[in-house]
Amino acid sequence: MLFPKKVKRIKMHKRNSLKRSSKTLELTKGNFGVKAITNGRITVQQLEAARQTMVKKSKKSGKIWLRIFPDLAITSKPAEVRMGKGKGAFDFWCCPIKAGRIIFEFEGIQKSLAYEVARVGSKKLSVHTKFITQNNKI
Repeated sequence: MLFPKKVKRIKMHKRNSLKRSSKTLELTKGNFGVKAITNGRITVQQLEAARQTMVKKSKKSGKIWLRIFPDLAITSKPAEVRMGKGKGAFDFWCCPIKAGRIIFEFEGIQKSLAYEVARVGSKKLSVHTKFITQNNKI
């Protein structure tokens, strides 16, 4: 599981994810990738499930890079608890995603297989994604 090794405070402020991403808009390591086209949050469990299905679909050929890291701690209060009494306990780690952010990159596999790998992996994520190649830069 992915999570930070050390954080100063586990109960964090919410981050604004309603803007368009200004970094990681282009492929740097691989020839193909998965790009987010909507804003949202991706949890650790979703990332791991997507990565595992991508590795299985690609038959462990080529290389898959994860370009995001879950570093936002989400807290929640139990069900049917009255208002007040402070912030809830830590619940899970997630990564805020802005539109245009590249999530995965692939290299060493053919385009048709890379498209299938991206399609299977993006079904596990909670944001809408798009398959991109090195040639089409949007």
